[in-house]
Amino acid sequence: MDYMNRTRQIFNFACLLLIFFSAAAARGAEPKTPIDGIEDNSFLVEEAYNQDPGVVQHIFVAQYSRDPQRRGWEFSFTQEWPVFSLDHQFSYTIPSFSTRENGAAVRGIGDILLNYRYQLLEEKGHVPAAAPRFSLILPTGNRRKGTGDGVVGYEWELPVSKKLPPRIAVHGNLGLTLLPNVRAPLDAGGLSSRHTLLSYRLGASGIFAFTSRVHGMLEWVGTFEQSINGNGSKRRDFISMISPGIRTAVIDEENLQTVVGLALPIGVTRAANNFGVLLYLSIEHKLF
Repeated sequence: MDYMNRTRQIFNFACLLLIFFSAAAARGAEPKTPIDGIEDNSFLVEEAYNQDPGVVQHIFVAQYSRDPQRRGWEFSFTQEWPVFSLDHQFSYTIPSFSTRENGAAVRGIGDILLNYRYQLLEEKGHVPAAAPRFSLILPTGNRRKGTGDGVVGYEWELPVSKKLPPRIAVHGNLGLTLLPNVRAPLDAGGLSSRHTLLSYRLGASGIFAFTSRVHGMLEWVGTFEQSINGNGSKRRDFISMISPGIRTAVIDEENLQTVVGLALPIGVTRAANNFGVLLYLSIEHKLF
């Protein structure tokens, strides 16, 4: 009960902060096309815009989830760097966990992702932006503690984005994750088999710009996730989640933009029977 009370207090405080920031940002909104005011700041669905040359982005995400099997916080830190030009981008993502799953504590660093993204298409006229990504998954988590899979994995993602000025943007994602030779739990004879796990992802979102510095969001993600049962067999679940949210550029200057956001992810399938809170912070600035 104390755990839930603390989480509710954090959520209420975050709502108050976001309302304050949104009001302040709306009063100071610049006379630009509203949908162009905030870019590459979605929470669950990836936007297809690489970093401009000389600009680096730091992204902090904290997500609380609660369902019959798991509750607690998952955190991630992502840093995005341009590589010589808009065409190439390198980034890394460090996840961490502070949850309880089936009554057991799960805490620690997860599997780190090293990401390369290529700006295949730049948005022009009726042409959308597209930026395919390849990620190398490093086994930095602990399989026994539940924070990682214990193998080197691979991830591919194709994000596509299109703005519909002056106030709307839409984004779509298609991706898959490959984890070869994942070790299953020990069976009754003390043996453990290995399996190759393949998961697929779909995502879509719509953004509406109230002003150039305050955007409403509606994101949907669906994952055909493959995992290993306690008896060593493979299982596939469809995890679907819808997430209304809001993002606000609390600082929007030529060399610095700071965006804060709040969302309420809600599971809509039996395998995702949960609700949650997502807190978002992005700091984007020029290096020189």
